[in-house]
Amino acid sequence: MRNFILGIIVTVVVLALGGLAFLSFGLMPTNADTTPPRMERRIAMSAVDASMDRHAPKISNPVPPTDDNLIQGMKIYTINCALCHGTLDQKPSPVGKSFYPPVPQLILHPPDDPEWHTFYTVSTGIRYTGMPAWNKVLTTDDMWKVTAFLSRIEKLPPAVQDYWKKAYGVTLQPQAGGDHDMN
Repeated sequence: MRNFILGIIVTVVVLALGGLAFLSFGLMPTNADTTPPRMERRIAMSAVDASMDRHAPKISNPVPPTDDNLIQGMKIYTINCALCHGTLDQKPSPVGKSFYPPVPQLILHPPDDPEWHTFYTVSTGIRYTGMPAWNKVLTTDDMWKVTAFLSRIEKLPPAVQDYWKKAYGVTLQPQAGGDHDMN
C-alpha cells in the first residue's frame, strides 16, 4: 500500500514538473490569431459557467425594462461594448475576431444567459479573455440597463425597435441561438 501511494505522489510530481517545463520552455503557443481548439473552448466555458454559478449573486434587475431604460442600455452598449461585441448596424466586429478566444458577437447572437449572469459578466469581467470589469467605469444602474437591453434584444418593444431603426438605419434581425460558446 505504501508503494502504491508513493507511486501516485511521484506520478503527480512528474506531471507537475513536466507541465512546468512545457510552459517554461515556451512550448505552449501564446498567439491570439488562431481559433481555440474545441476541447479548450468546452473546458473554458465550463469553468466560466461553474464560476458564475458559484460566485454571481442571483439577483433580479432592479432597473425596470422601460423603453427609456432599454434605449439608454442600447446607447451605453454602443459607446462601451460595440467595438468588440458588434455594432447595432448588425456587422460583426473586426476587433472581436482578434481576441483569443474570439469575442461573442452579441447583436448577431444575443446571449441566452439569465440577467444575473450577464450583469455579473459586465460588472466583474472574465479573466484571460480581454473582457474588462466595467464596475469601475459604469454605474450599477448603467450596467443593469445594458443587461436589460442585451437580455431583450430579440423582443424589444416597438418604440425601442423604432429608435434602433432611426438611429442606426437597420431593423433588428438577430440570428437564432445565444453565442456563449465563444465562437
